Amino acid sequence: MHPPAAKGSLSVLESPAHKSLFSKIDWRLIPLLLIAYMIAYLDRINIGYAQLQMKQTLPFDDAVYGLGAGIFFVGYFLFEVPSNLLLERIGARKTLLRIMVLWGLAASAMMFVATPFQFYVVRFLLGVFEAGFFPGVILYFTYWYPSARRGQVIATFMSATTIVSVIAGPLCGSILKYFDGFSGLHGWQWLFLVQGLPALFLGVLVYVLLEDKPAQAAWLTADEKALLEDTFKHDEKDIVSEPSGTFGQMLKDPKVYVLSFVYLLLLGATYTMVFWMPTLIQSWGVKDLFLVGVYAAIPNAAGVIGMILIGRHSDKWHERRWHYAACVAIAAFGLFITTMLQGNLVGSILALSFAVIGIASATPLFFALTSEYLSTGAAAGGLALISSLGNLGPAISPSINGLIVRSTGDNIYSMYFVMALYVLSGLLLLLSMRPAPSARLAMA
Repeated sequence: MHPPAAKGSLSVLESPAHKSLFSKIDWRLIPLLLIAYMIAYLDRINIGYAQLQMKQTLPFDDAVYGLGAGIFFVGYFLFEVPSNLLLERIGARKTLLRIMVLWGLAASAMMFVATPFQFYVVRFLLGVFEAGFFPGVILYFTYWYPSARRGQVIATFMSATTIVSVIAGPLCGSILKYFDGFSGLHGWQWLFLVQGLPALFLGVLVYVLLEDKPAQAAWLTADEKALLEDTFKHDEKDIVSEPSGTFGQMLKDPKVYVLSFVYLLLLGATYTMVFWMPTLIQSWGVKDLFLVGVYAAIPNAAGVIGMILIGRHSDKWHERRWHYAACVAIAAFGLFITTMLQGNLVGSILALSFAVIGIASATPLFFALTSEYLSTGAAAGGLALISSLGNLGPAISPSINGLIVRSTGDNIYSMYFVMALYVLSGLLLLLSMRPAPSARLAMA
């Protein structure tokens, strides 16, 4: 029995010619972009581990750390839309080269911060320079993949975040522990230097190895290009999409702002967990920094597996809304169980692993849905606008969470805050987005 997807969607998924074509595209694009996103995400979140040591050597408390962690997203918000509009004009290769070289320099410069003000400035600049990378790659995928394949592709790309989260714990923990004092530098200084520089080299590789559009790809045959073009002509979507129009017309669409708020709630919850997970694990009685990293890797390993399987299942059934709602529900329920098991290390790690499956899977599903909703003429600016507005969530939530922890002295209340954000995000998306007529008929 076939899943209830449109006939055109099934041909994309099942035809040997299509499978061969998209396998070739996958191997050309995804490995390099996956590694690039791994470095981007590592440079964004390694502050969660560095702060465990920075607060011992610098005049930082939880409130300073929370503001510095969040201010990254202010810079990200301000420059994301201009970056994506520029990408559409000059191409992905030049845009990604500029983004990656500058963010690599800013990430490495974190090793020199000595005051809260310097900390805020460099984190802000890191957000400015990295702005546009994620929505730029999502836009880039819309040039190469029809909607019926984007769920798994975006999930695979975004598995970088959970793969890095698996690696980041042991890697950051070992650098903090074993490099501390080497050549007169603290472990946290080595952490920023070692993890910031790879972005410069990857930016050059992206510029050299990728093409801006399929028509420029010498590694695709004429027949393969024709097949890809035909696939886009017969692309069918899961949801009622935005009317065709320009970026200016899209700005008048209220659903764009609803989607932005859904993403704001999702990211606010997710980055609160990302930034505070090391501190949460430490509160369970784990004092060794390396072990904190090792235990943090376990839930993220579960997340990598879950997001790939759920993204594949969403593509197979060509359904996004309920998959998304289920994922944020899993996240909230897993975190609730975690709060019930405070003091039980094994049980808490298992419950957190269940939660991270939902956390990791929700964002790729959201962007698969969003890329289907936006019209071709509005995709570049629309993806960036939704992403940038959504990034105001983690600009605010770490500071709120820091104040909650400081005023209550208990991590459990911050977990309740995160659970509420996830639940609201799922409910709002279900209520605001309608399934396409073909999807409703298929499920009848």
